[in-house]
Amino acid sequence: MHHALRSRAAFHPAPAAPSAPAPRQRPQPGRSLIDADALRVLHRAARVLLADLPDLTDRLVAAIQEQEPAYRATVTSDPGATWQEVHRSLRHSVSSLLDPRGSRDAARRCSWKIGATRAEQGLPLDALLHAFRLGGSLVWQGLIEETSRTAPEDVRLLVHVASDVWNFVDEHCSLVADAYRQAERQLAWRRENRLRLLAGALLDGACRIADLPETSHALDLPEEGRYLVVAVAGGGPSDAAAARAALARGSRVYWHTGVEVDYGIVLLAGDGTAADSADGDGDGEGEGTPGTEGPGEGNGAAGPSPAASPHCGRARAGVSTAVSGLAAVGDARRLADVALDMCPSTGGTVRLTDHIPAALVLSAPDLGTALVARVLGPLGGLEPADEALLLDTLATWLACDGSAQRAGERLYCHRNTVLNRLRRYEQLTGRSLSRPADLVEISLALTARGLRTR
Repeated sequence: MHHALRSRAAFHPAPAAPSAPAPRQRPQPGRSLIDADALRVLHRAARVLLADLPDLTDRLVAAIQEQEPAYRATVTSDPGATWQEVHRSLRHSVSSLLDPRGSRDAARRCSWKIGATRAEQGLPLDALLHAFRLGGSLVWQGLIEETSRTAPEDVRLLVHVASDVWNFVDEHCSLVADAYRQAERQLAWRRENRLRLLAGALLDGACRIADLPETSHALDLPEEGRYLVVAVAGGGPSDAAAARAALARGSRVYWHTGVEVDYGIVLLAGDGTAADSADGDGDGEGEGTPGTEGPGEGNGAAGPSPAASPHCGRARAGVSTAVSGLAAVGDARRLADVALDMCPSTGGTVRLTDHIPAALVLSAPDLGTALVARVLGPLGGLEPADEALLLDTLATWLACDGSAQRAGERLYCHRNTVLNRLRRYEQLTGRSLSRPADLVEISLALTARGLRTR
């Protein structure tokens, strides 16, 4: 606690008759003599306080412990360190009464250090400021008591320096508060930076097993549990915010903000949260994740083309399949990236669990290109419009579960027209739509083509 007396001209003896009074000021006869006497009385009492500083320290520690509950645990847990801190603060404060200019910098450094240290220890700022003001009161009371004991007639002179003493108390309280808040900001920055590093390592799959307990505590997520990762990108700030809110509604989630993509680590229901976003069908794959939509139902295996979510605007979102344990979040992040890559630029949400075949093709683009060439390559000799017509018919037929009737309704043509186009495809490629193995390859080839051309 540093409560020092600010240096000012009125504290130093001035000539009784100044040779050149300040402009626009009228001389005040007797004022300099009163200040000189007040300073003499102050110095005399301050020397006594400085000589008996250990007793003054004991009194202040007892007062703090009695009147400031937040300090009580600190005093009890480390009484020696607390006593030394109070003693050092009082020594600088009383020394400042005797030599304001010479002691000022040391006193300020000491107060700053106390403010920063107590911030790191988590002591409330109000408690710290109260302790400083208690110190100021005790010093002022000691000055009055000592002067009353040795020269009662001089007590009235202390009135002339009271405002300066309390101005210094206020100055050091402000200094302590500034140091406290700056240290608090630094601590918050370090905590946030550490949190980002831990979350980043977890999402990158680089988190060490030894760091998992710390990561779990920092992110407030259990080590054991079912997780999925949501990747959100694109759109404006409001779109991204809406997507984040919709995709994690009711869930315990930690959001990691990146340069281009934001990642949400979502704890599924049944693992410490009452979220409705858990597995809707009990298979652990996050089927009921709110706000998520798969590709449009009308294009089947032709490739993902999700409808824009009303909650996401133009934001794009990819949702991974579920994984077990916090250590597997890195795998989920890679799957979320795959789902995000399948989202169209116009916005929407792709849930990977609904599009595993497309994810397989996207994860091996070279194989996808080879499959397209093998299965759909023979159509390349047709006119572009003719080729597009056959591919659209094939994709629609697959999306309608092989029903020519429903495919015709969607394409606004007769079912026989659909069947004729399908037979033409079989003739051009040598493949059979009734052979399961051919159907798998055709479906994957259409998916790969859709991903390549969107």
